[in-house]
Amino acid sequence: MSTEKKFPMTVVGKKKLTDELDFLKTVKRKEIVERIKVARSFGDLSENSEYDSAKEDQAFIEGRIITLESMIRNAVIIEEDAQTSLVSLGKTVSFIEVPDGDEETYTIVGSAEADPVEGLISNDSPIAKSLIGRSVGDQVKVLTPGGEMDVKITSIN
Repeated sequence: MSTEKKFPMTVVGKKKLTDELDFLKTVKRKEIVERIKVARSFGDLSENSEYDSAKEDQAFIEGRIITLESMIRNAVIIEEDAQTSLVSLGKTVSFIEVPDGDEETYTIVGSAEADPVEGLISNDSPIAKSLIGRSVGDQVKVLTPGGEMDVKITSIN
């Protein structure tokens, strides 16, 4: 019996993955096939860098397709729990670094849709692990690769 990893994600996160999968299958695959065809026309494949590059890109795209299909197939949609005032998966949490840091805001999502630049952090990240289960006003120690920091939760949505 195989026990594949489950991927917690929001409905929006799953849609983004589905859109990426569709793009890779319908657009990128065709582009790469065309690049391979053009590179083959250059002749000797043993010293053809265009051909080698296109084949490497093809392998990457096919690997990404397999990964996305697995993530989508094993997606577990995060249910919004409006009842709780605790930090949990799917919630947006704001905090300030104590004593005098700027306010930061992140949405805690599954690792499949994490994108820190967009304010989406993985539930497996040190910050999220420290915040999950806490409430507004709690002061929390967060152990990060850069060291320890104290934060105070200012809001949870």
